[in-house]
Amino acid sequence: MASTNSQIVTRLLQNATNPEVVRELVAPDATYVSLNQHNPDLTRIMPWCGSHPSAGPDAIVETFRRVQNYWTVKDFQTDATFGEGEHVAVFGRFTYSSTVMGKSVTSPFAVWCRLNQDGQIGYMQFMEDTLATRESFKKSGRVLYASNPKGGEVAIE
Repeated sequence: MASTNSQIVTRLLQNATNPEVVRELVAPDATYVSLNQHNPDLTRIMPWCGSHPSAGPDAIVETFRRVQNYWTVKDFQTDATFGEGEHVAVFGRFTYSSTVMGKSVTSPFAVWCRLNQDGQIGYMQFMEDTLATRESFKKSGRVLYASNPKGGEVAIE
C-alpha cells in the first residue's frame, strides 16, 4: 500500500535520526532549512541553523542528532498534519531541556515539506520559537531590546 505524503512526513519526524529511514524518505538533493535562512549569531549558538541547499538526507539526520546532543527531548507532540498535493504541513509542540544549563523550554513548531514526483521529500523547513530555545542555553548577561516605535526598552536578564 502506498503512503500518503502526510504519512511520509510523519514517518520522517518519527525517525529523523535514523539514516536508513531518512535516506529512503528524503531526496539526495533535498534542501533543509532549520529555523532561518541565514542568521550568523543564532548559528553560533545552534550550529545547525540556517539553509542547507541540496544537502540531502544527511543535513536532516545531523540536525536532529545535534538537537538530541544539545537538549534532552522531554516531549515532542504533533497536534495537526495537513497535506495538499505535494505540500505537507505539521504543527506541534516540544519540551527540551538543555544538557549544559539544565533549563527546560516548551515551544510550538511548524514543519513544511514539499515532496517530489518520486514521493520523496525535496524541501523541508523546520521552525520553532528560537527566542525561547536559545534562552535555554543562556548562562548570564542582560539583553536589551527596543521594539516599540513609541519608545521604551525591554531588558531580559
